Amino acid sequence: MTSSPLPLVIAGPILRHTQRADFTLWLVTSEPAEIAVAVSQAQQALCSETTDRVIQVGERAFIHVVTCTAEAPLASDTLYHYQLEFKQTAQQRRWQNQLPALCYSGQTTLHFRVPGAIANVLHGSCRKPHHPSQDSLVRVDELIGEECRGGATRPDLLLMTGDQIYADDVAGPMLQAIMQTIARLGLFHETLDEAIVDSTAQLDGHPYCYYHRQQILPQVATNTALSKLFFGAKKKPVFTSVNAQNHLIGLAEVIAMYLLVWSDALWADIAFNANEVDPAHQALFNREADIIDQFSQSLPQVRRALAHIPSYMIFDDHDVTDDWNLTRGWEQEVYGHPLSRRMVGNALAGYWLCQGWANQPDRFAAIEKLANENFTANGMVKHPAFIDALFEWEQWHYQLDTQPPVHVLDTRTRRWRSESSLNKPSGLMDWEALCEFQHQLIGQNAVIVVSAAPIYGVKFIEVIQKLFTLAGKALTVDAENWMAHKGTASVILNIFRHYKTPPHFIILSGDVHYSFVYDVRLRFRRNSPEITQFTCSGIKNTFPNTLIRWLDRLNQWFYSTRSPLNIFTRRRNMSVHDRHPDNNDRIALLNQAAIGQMLIDPEIENVRCIALCSNGDTVEFPPELSDDETPAREQ
Repeated sequence: MTSSPLPLVIAGPILRHTQRADFTLWLVTSEPAEIAVAVSQAQQALCSETTDRVIQVGERAFIHVVTCTAEAPLASDTLYHYQLEFKQTAQQRRWQNQLPALCYSGQTTLHFRVPGAIANVLHGSCRKPHHPSQDSLVRVDELIGEECRGGATRPDLLLMTGDQIYADDVAGPMLQAIMQTIARLGLFHETLDEAIVDSTAQLDGHPYCYYHRQQILPQVATNTALSKLFFGAKKKPVFTSVNAQNHLIGLAEVIAMYLLVWSDALWADIAFNANEVDPAHQALFNREADIIDQFSQSLPQVRRALAHIPSYMIFDDHDVTDDWNLTRGWEQEVYGHPLSRRMVGNALAGYWLCQGWANQPDRFAAIEKLANENFTANGMVKHPAFIDALFEWEQWHYQLDTQPPVHVLDTRTRRWRSESSLNKPSGLMDWEALCEFQHQLIGQNAVIVVSAAPIYGVKFIEVIQKLFTLAGKALTVDAENWMAHKGTASVILNIFRHYKTPPHFIILSGDVHYSFVYDVRLRFRRNSPEITQFTCSGIKNTFPNTLIRWLDRLNQWFYSTRSPLNIFTRRRNMSVHDRHPDNNDRIALLNQAAIGQMLIDPEIENVRCIALCSNGDTVEFPPELSDDETPAREQ
């Protein structure tokens, strides 16, 4: 198959950090380019300056983080138009040919609004390309298109709360597309230590490349008495993902994955070939190929939406690998082997390049300097040092100066590790990080907190995780919840109980592959803060349907209002009421792929929580009923 000429812009522009002083775009070009950004309002050009930060990640791949600084502050809730201006005339013509596909009907430019007083927020997590559900990011495109047709104003911003990619769980056809993308763009390869291949360049065409990568991944000897009794001297993989057959290894693979999930530009020349896969997996490959093809067909709408709404991102485990930093023992095994350490570092490097950097570019000046030393026209020359710097970085969290402010938590890299056991779950944030978080909340009237994992989880599921943890099997049930570590649980709950805590708390979370809403109040307190947690997951993922129905039912049975089991929970001093989706009052957990939409009034008195499902359904979680009606269930 002959490839068509590469587009100039192969991903993006994605509108990222947007504030009154400036706005940032993320995009990838296929050749060196000098880019300026022009901004206008009501057809009048505004004076501005452009800062174009560029990292070359391949012979034909250049990542740009472009910040446009306006001479006068931009006004909130005002429609602004922006245009990419390439210095080379030929490049500008090529871009103008690409632009119409990114514009909405009747529009000739890209446009945005600066978030001010937050009233309409979208959020979601867990976007797995080969899950059979549709991509709910298409619903974002529909909302923006509605405004362009004279309808309701688009949401203020989009918060992606984790697992924007699945580096550890890749479909065979997607991995094949990744290999073709690496070759077409000349993405930089790297040498590997203590692996069966000396370089990532040797992965393509290797017998273990598709559906057998667990044979490449490092392994450690089983070391418990029980495992020795049953399995003798066998070894187990270092990584705990049950779907590691196609785990990404090199940074080139991670970057190619991002390009393929953010943009449709490269898909026209992707060709699937089941003959490259061993016969035992060809049927699976063909099934996955159909789903991946459907996924790629919706990417033009996703790419268009991301060019028109400010989006912010934070990692969760699958952006790197399943159970990332779950226990102290996991960390010792994974970071103790050169290959697994490099794989985690590559995924973190890919996150910084394609997600974290553009959240707030100025925060990463030190990382950017090291990146410029590492990434050169001749390849990566200081890659181990660059990865070491990413491992040591402690500023992945960030805040948005909106009203109310948004606090995005890093629940992955600053863990509160168990001192008593290698196999006990680490706390999602350590004491120092939680103290910093609490200090930032003082004096605020209301806050929006983004936590990848729900702070208030489904209690019955947490109990199951606790039982497995007591049996030394925390990894088996993904025991990553805020209550799993005594120290972290005590501190986060004390933050909510503190007399200086903001009177209005909104928590946005994902991770769990189902959606639910809790309203939380403190017991025995006259002036309790009003806490609403809206969990929406996944954007393109769901939980096993029969299992989630049983867990939902058991949770309501065992942790109903009158249940004496409530007094044994860590949050016994809190009243937790679940909102039931309006399409079924018998369930509390919604198991549909969806993007969450939160609507709030200026006083934060009314918080509406809506799931915009990928199948076109719109499901709202209405607040609990008034006192003269049947009360909502309580945990």
